[in-house]
Amino acid sequence: MSATQALILPRGSRAARRRHASRWPMSVLGVLFLAIMIFPVYWMVNSSLQANTGAATTTWLPWNPTFQGYLTAFQQQGQNFVTSLIISLSTVALTIAIATPAAYGLARFKMKGMTVFVFALLITQMIPTIVIANALYTLFNDVGLLNSYLGLILADSAAQIPFAILLIRAFMASIPQSLVEAALVDGANNFRAFVSIVVPISKNAIVTAALFTFLGAWGDFLFALTLTSTPEVRPITLGIYNYLSANVQQWGPVMATAVLASLPAAVLLILAQRYIAAGALGGAIK
Repeated sequence: MSATQALILPRGSRAARRRHASRWPMSVLGVLFLAIMIFPVYWMVNSSLQANTGAATTTWLPWNPTFQGYLTAFQQQGQNFVTSLIISLSTVALTIAIATPAAYGLARFKMKGMTVFVFALLITQMIPTIVIANALYTLFNDVGLLNSYLGLILADSAAQIPFAILLIRAFMASIPQSLVEAALVDGANNFRAFVSIVVPISKNAIVTAALFTFLGAWGDFLFALTLTSTPEVRPITLGIYNYLSANVQQWGPVMATAVLASLPAAVLLILAQRYIAAGALGGAIK
């Protein structure tokens, strides 16, 4: 080994050790922030496994776990859970059915006033939900859509469609026009090119929009609170809200209901995380 190599290697190893040591503070800080964010979830699960738990008597660990809270939650909140599933899945179907062709039209065809229309879609995202809910209450009362599945589906879809259009349009705008033009040259019309070429390529963006739509509809509270007043049509979010007043001394069933309400969103996020990353960033690079 030459003298030059003997000098270079120690320097390189010391530099590597310094870089490695400098990462420790950031790693510890990241773990600390992660623990702070995850702690409410842990406390929710922990409380759900403890019988006769009050806010002041919950222990840090469920030494004697019980699933009685989950049994009570299923018995008392099962119908609300099913209601939320029906509303959320129907909202996803309606939103994607409208947003996908609308996004393709905005990305593919250049028409006068397109920029104004896209800007109007952005403006709709800034309107508070409670303002929209109050306006819809008067409209739905006139047409008989209060306390109905259809009313909540339409309300949630109206709130989710603009965001879905913007998200899918950003991805479709990055698709090379030559792909669609080649299909047109081969004899396909615009609808066939859209169904056979654009939709399969845009799968990541469509799945991402569908997931965000489901999460928005599943977690909706203001529309449910404003547009419903009967137990027959009561989503799980409103069910938890009403459940609190009757179980302020028994937090086990309340927390069990919260855990059950969190499961669909958690499962979907785990299953669709690769689509989310590709769909959200796909339109950033042309």
